[in-house]
Parts: sequence; C-alpha cells; structure tokens
Amino acid sequence: MTLLSVVSQNLVTDNVSVVEGDTAIISCRVKNNDDSVIQLLNPNRQTIYFRDMRPLKDSRFQLVNFSDNELRVSLSNVSLSDEGRYVCQLYTDPPQEAYADITVLIPPGNPIIEARDEVLSEGNETEMTCSAMSSKPAAAIRWMKGDKELPGKPKVELTYDKMYTVTSRLSFTVNKEDDGMPVICIVDHPAVKDFRAQKYLEVQYKPEVKIVVAFPQGLTREGENLELTCQAKGKPQPHRVKWLKVDDDVPSHAVVTGDDLFIENLNKSYNGTYRCVASNTLGESFDDYILYVYDAPTTTPSPTTAIITTTSITTTSTSSPRANQDTAPSTEPAAHDSRAGEGAPRTVDHAVIGGVVAVVVFAMLCLLIVLGRYFARHKGTYFTHEAKGADDAADADTAIINAEGGHTNSDEKKEYYI
Repeated sequence: MTLLSVVSQNLVTDNVSVVEGDTAIISCRVKNNDDSVIQLLNPNRQTIYFRDMRPLKDSRFQLVNFSDNELRVSLSNVSLSDEGRYVCQLYTDPPQEAYADITVLIPPGNPIIEARDEVLSEGNETEMTCSAMSSKPAAAIRWMKGDKELPGKPKVELTYDKMYTVTSRLSFTVNKEDDGMPVICIVDHPAVKDFRAQKYLEVQYKPEVKIVVAFPQGLTREGENLELTCQAKGKPQPHRVKWLKVDDDVPSHAVVTGDDLFIENLNKSYNGTYRCVASNTLGESFDDYILYVYDAPTTTPSPTTAIITTTSITTTSTSSPRANQDTAPSTEPAAHDSRAGEGAPRTVDHAVIGGVVAVVVFAMLCLLIVLGRYFARHKGTYFTHEAKGADDAADADTAIINAEGGHTNSDEKKEYYI
C-alpha cells in the first residue's frame, strides 16, 4: 500500500494503492483543530464514520484511531468495487474537505510462454510469445536469454471488465551455443515481484570435429607408431566417424577402431593430410591432421675398448719406470660423439715421442763435442829443469852444462795459458 499526501486547508489525507484482497488504511488528519467534527464519506458520499460512530453497515470498515486531530479507518478485503475517491470532511464554516483516492491493484495471472518451434536448427529464426492476462494496471514484460536482455514487441488489450492483457512477441536467431539456454519472460507489475516463466531451447547443429594426437607426444619419426583420436560432438550425436587421406589412400596396414586411427612403423611414404569426417542429419564436418615423418634419431654406438700396440725405442739413456708405464697399452674406453668427423678411438702419437727422444740424443751429442773441443784447446807442454838448454847444445855434455845454469844470458822460454 502506497500513500500520497493531499492538503486542503487544515485537513490532510493520503491516496492509497492496495492489492485486491488486502487492507487499505484511510487517515484524515486535522491541523490546529478547534473541536470541529471529522467524518469520512465513501465515493457515493455516504458517511462511513462520524467522529467515532459508524453509520454505514459494512463491517469491513473498522475504526483504527480517533482523536481531536485524526480519524483513521481500515477497509479489509478490498475489491475492485471499492476503488474511488473517499472524502475527509471537517465541519467548519465553511466546511473543509480533503480527498483520498483508493486504487485497487489486480495482479496478472501466471505468465504463459509459448514457442513456435519446439526443436530448432542452428541458424534458424524462431519466435516466442509471453502473455500476462487480467491485470490492473497493465503489466510490463521483459525478455532474457541467459543473462542477456532481448527486446520484445508488446501489445496491450483492455478487456470488458476493465482489465488489461499484455502480450509480448520475441524473434531471434539461434546458434549451437543456445542449446539448453533458458529464455525467460519477466512480468513487472506493482502488485507482484519476480513474476516469470521460462522455456529451454533445444537447438540441433552439425558436428564439431577435432583430431587429438594420442601418440607420440613429440615429433613423428620413422619406425615409430602414430595414434590419432577423432572427437566429434553434434546434435544429434554423430553415429560414426570416417578416416581418409586427402589425395591418396590410407596405408593398407592402418587400423581404424571406432574413432581412433592407428598406424605402426611410420616411414616418409606416409606423409600427407589425414582427415576425420563426422556427419549427422544436419550435415557433416571434418578436421585435418598433417603428418610429416622425420628421420629416425641417430643412435650413439656403445663404448669399445681400444687396444694400442706400441713400439719400443731403445736409446742410450736409461728408461725410468714412469716412462715404461707411459708406453703401456691403453684399455680406457674410447669417447664417441654423434657429430660427423668425430667418434674415432683416441691413440698415443708415437711419432711425437720418437721426436722428443731424438732431440734429447742430439742435445747430448752436441754437449760431448763442445766438451771435447774445450779440453783439447787447454792442453800444454811442460819442461823440467833438466831439459833446459838442451835445445841449444851441440852435444849431450854441453846440454847438461847449460841445464846447470851456465847459460845465464840465453833466452828463457815462457808459456802462457790463454
């Protein structure tokens, strides 16, 4: 029930809106009353209450409050016949009046939603209607598809009993996403809240096809197996799927099991486009998978033991245990690499060892030659005193005499070390 204040000199009252069957409250209020009499009249100007007395024989009217400043009356089980203008009257000179209009609200019946097509096909247009009957005032209708509001075309009709019937028409095109989507008719009326009806769409559509690689997860290589799964969804659901190879035949040993295609021991002759086709009553769809077979991965050879034969080189120098250990045959596995030009066993280079030994021998020979020449150049001739003068004497006796110091004036031979 809603109230709207109306003022007439010292009288105040309110307009009332009430749902049929509910209770309306009519209040006549006086400002600065000087003991004047207040009374309430119906739309036919019959007195309902005079002060606190009820002359009208209608028990639906009941006194709620009476004082010098207010006369408040309730009207229960309101019907459409109670609608009209009620009068609050104050006996003054001249008399004063204030008017309270009672509006009776009649809610519509349950909304009725109808569809032109029960089953729809993707891309087709459909039409739906929603009706809200026998209401007062006229209802307003809104449309929702899922969480999206759609515009409708309303039509309002006034019936013989002064009621309103509203019909709204909605047209739209459906797609596959609309399958199972609710279309809701919402009725807005001051007498009711959240009054609605809904209908679920049934949309048929041709299949959606997707190829999923079950195996392998990475690149497809020669010698490996390939397994493809065809996922097809449609309404109605496709009964079966068909596998084919574009512009060629599917390999003879390929196996098709239900929606799966299995090809073992791949090779490059299987390269091409493989297609999965699914169909239902609305048409067919397909998805393609392009197969490219890569080379098989290069296998790394297993490690082997390299046996190396060494040749002993005899030199004038004495070999140490360390040197003998270095020339022992190698039993360590050889390293391998998948890149070209590598992967051969690693062996000891004996030419290098022989060159080193030759350099050492040559260096020792050079050292011996240098020492020999050094000692040769420092070799001298020594004379004793007995031999002094022998070179100048004519005979032996004279030589002895000279050696004893008789030739003091003779030249002395001297030796120098350079």
